[in-house]
Amino acid sequence: MPHDVPQTLPAGLPDPATLARLAGDFFAALPGGGVSAGSPVGHLNDAASATSSASFASALPVAAPVLSTASNPAPAGSPLAGPGGFGTGVPGAALPQGKVAGANLLPSAPTHVLSLGNRAPALVPHAAAQNGLPDSVVTIAPALEPRFGGAALGVPEGHGAQRPSAGGASSAASGAASSAPAAASPYYFLDERGDTRRSAGPGSQDIVVPPSDSVTAQSFGLPGEADLRSLLSVQRFPYDVGLRDAGVERSAGSRYVLDEARRPGDPAGGPHGVPNAAASAHPPFDVNAIRRDFPILSERVNGRQLVWFDNAATTHKPQAVIDRLAYFYAHENSNIHRAAHALAGRATDAYEAARSKVQRFIGAASPDEIIFVRGTTEAINLIAKSWGVQNVGEGDEIIVSNLEHHANIVPWQQLAAQTGAKLRVIPVDDSGQVLLDEYRKLLNDRTKIVSVTQVSNALGTVVPVKEIVEMAHRAGAKALVDGAQSVSHMRVDVQAIDADFFVFSGHKVFGPTGIGVVYGKRAILDDMPPWQGGGNMIADVTFERTVFQPPPNRFEAGTGNIADAVGLGAAIDYVNRVGIENIARYEHDLLAYAASVLQPVPGVRLIGTAKDKASVLSFVLKGYETEEVGQALNEEGIAVRSGHHCAQPILRRFGVEATVRPSLAFYNTCDEVDALVSVVRRLSARR
Repeated sequence: MPHDVPQTLPAGLPDPATLARLAGDFFAALPGGGVSAGSPVGHLNDAASATSSASFASALPVAAPVLSTASNPAPAGSPLAGPGGFGTGVPGAALPQGKVAGANLLPSAPTHVLSLGNRAPALVPHAAAQNGLPDSVVTIAPALEPRFGGAALGVPEGHGAQRPSAGGASSAASGAASSAPAAASPYYFLDERGDTRRSAGPGSQDIVVPPSDSVTAQSFGLPGEADLRSLLSVQRFPYDVGLRDAGVERSAGSRYVLDEARRPGDPAGGPHGVPNAAASAHPPFDVNAIRRDFPILSERVNGRQLVWFDNAATTHKPQAVIDRLAYFYAHENSNIHRAAHALAGRATDAYEAARSKVQRFIGAASPDEIIFVRGTTEAINLIAKSWGVQNVGEGDEIIVSNLEHHANIVPWQQLAAQTGAKLRVIPVDDSGQVLLDEYRKLLNDRTKIVSVTQVSNALGTVVPVKEIVEMAHRAGAKALVDGAQSVSHMRVDVQAIDADFFVFSGHKVFGPTGIGVVYGKRAILDDMPPWQGGGNMIADVTFERTVFQPPPNRFEAGTGNIADAVGLGAAIDYVNRVGIENIARYEHDLLAYAASVLQPVPGVRLIGTAKDKASVLSFVLKGYETEEVGQALNEEGIAVRSGHHCAQPILRRFGVEATVRPSLAFYNTCDEVDALVSVVRRLSARR
């Protein structure tokens, strides 16, 4: 392109050499500037000119609005679309009619103040910033939140946020660079040079693997694959996404979720009649290969190897998540969004990459519909105390089901007590499934929100949330789905469900504790007032009034749980590598086996026998308190939950105050189920 620059230009314009010099100097002066010799601008820069870059820069439009628009769009419907206070800070934009300055500080009041007239004096250029631009560019965007992090600072993305390009080469690589030896693989604990995902024989080509957000072994200062193999008996395995779709058959040496363990001549089912996971977008997995990714499963309790059947309370973390957290604190630790330095850029990139991973994982339309909170409990409280306070009034009705966790009961009770609304409950049948006909009778024009779990934490019942949401919408109500117990067991698509809100906790899906998610439809979030006030959620603050950021920042006041959000992103990566459909099929068969061997034990009563269940068994044993059963199991290294599981109403529906609750995950085995049943049989025989 540079060699084709015309030699004649319209009258009044500088000659090509001058333009080239000006362009090169200008772009080199930008943050993170410097132009590669191989770039078009680099070639143009060869034609030097004595004209200063300052004169060129002064002729260009101010660039700050471009950056801020990309990072922080204005709320939908704003008459002055602009980012982080830019649009709303234009002098002369009056307050909306009927609104009083400062009124938006009240929780139930409008959240957007479109006038920052008191800032007008600051908009007059009276000094130059370090980048040579008038300071009005800065003051006109008082709280710019560049959520794309390092991109705004000229800082390369951190390892955890980068997406490797297909083929492993940068799009900007020159011909010389493309002939260089292949770099280390971007995939976790894998050296491409030893990757078995390559076809053999003459003329074979490298397999193009879809982009991922995985980090490399070298990112952690760890040895490559060959060294790991010589040091460890446990292997880490590569990202398998898309290999089947590309028509590539796995080789005998392929790693991660191994090929089916069934050998020729084996029966269709695996041990104890539990088959391997059926074909899906991902290869079937060997549960023993999965188990090696979870270091805590090698722990010993009371001299026995740990059997973890308390997954409904919390799930364990694969090594990939543990390493990702360690890498964040070793290489990326910083507060996010505002600080203009390299680590802030890396941390911001990693945090926002995690938001995008959550968005894709649950099928949301945009990352802006994903809000990070501490967990499901805080998520429901946020919705009740923000949307609820604004939209629920005296005489209105809130519907929940009899299956709910206390976290999906108490916030709505508090809202009802505060507003004079009524809480109504969908009953369940003797199997523990909700009665849709009874639910239909509860709906009316006073119903404001229906809030139900997708999977019961106490019984494992899978609730028909799609039908419940559809019926709520027909009545003019909003619908919230509690996905704390579902996201680790089944595919979730919030748009297919059409939920207005969806919430879950990271530690229930093999991620860290202290991080959770609120999904909300963007139009609804735009109209919701913030729940907490402070830093990060503001666009501009004076002592007279405050302008709030658009979602999701509006609901993330203060310093968030940055590292654990990044860890949640790594957990989602891991689940995606295994394949959620594989997980669902394996767990379904494991649960069926567990129920078939536990139910016949004399004195055992299963609580919750719905046809559609997910990985939870609740039972009582005649003659024993639930704590006694739990203690006996613990002596054998078997961890279960005994008690009311923060779901007292549903247990009382079945006439009990507590149950023993083994809850399964995809790293559990039939042998572990047999060990549990053996203890229960021994206890049963004593009384």
